[in-house]
Amino acid sequence: MLMTPYRKNTALRPSIPQEGSGQAFSPYRNMGFSLIEVLVTIVILLVGLLGLAGLQARALTAQMESYQRSQALILLRDMADRIEANRNAATCYNITDPATGTSYLGTSSTLPIPAVATCATALKTIYDACHAVPLPSADATAAATTAVADMNEWHNALLGAAETQGTNKVGAMIGARGCVSQIVAPACGVPGEYLVAVAWQGFNSTAAPAINCGAGVGNYGSSDALRRVVALPISIADLLP
Repeated sequence: MLMTPYRKNTALRPSIPQEGSGQAFSPYRNMGFSLIEVLVTIVILLVGLLGLAGLQARALTAQMESYQRSQALILLRDMADRIEANRNAATCYNITDPATGTSYLGTSSTLPIPAVATCATALKTIYDACHAVPLPSADATAAATTAVADMNEWHNALLGAAETQGTNKVGAMIGARGCVSQIVAPACGVPGEYLVAVAWQGFNSTAAPAINCGAGVGNYGSSDALRRVVALPISIADLLP
């Protein structure tokens, strides 16, 4: 068999400009990437990744802020419900001076919870002043015992006792503190008004809250800009004849 000699197909091959021909474009001179182009691409990619990391960090911070606020609202409603359920002993829950924000329960609290006997005497005095039939001492003691138990349980909840990891209590916010202030003292025909507040430490500085619960140098850093507060006013009327 005769073999046809192989010939290179030069028709599809771009012509190489000859020296002095004046042809400026050559496909062989414009192939690939230069080092500068690669470096610029890397810089743009890094800037985008840094922006994405910053966005993720902000999203995590916002998520934690939201979680802490939801926990604070649960604790706030818990104490408000306890006071309303034990309305005869509402005065026993008054532990905080609204002007200074002390004393409080929860983190670093040094407040001794009122004794049952002291609480029972106080609520019986208020009740007997407005009712023809005095409050039995046994009823006053029972109401006072419930109030003291409520404050102890709320104190532990503020410390995070609802959830633990090993020996650590993690069921509450950072620096959680609880306050109950008497705004209007109860009197005959006048309901007592109280303000329940919960304070904790946020992650970003904001304006300091107007409510002084937990306020104080060192409680939430060098200023109150990290202190967060939610509050709920409640009115306790005397429903007994």
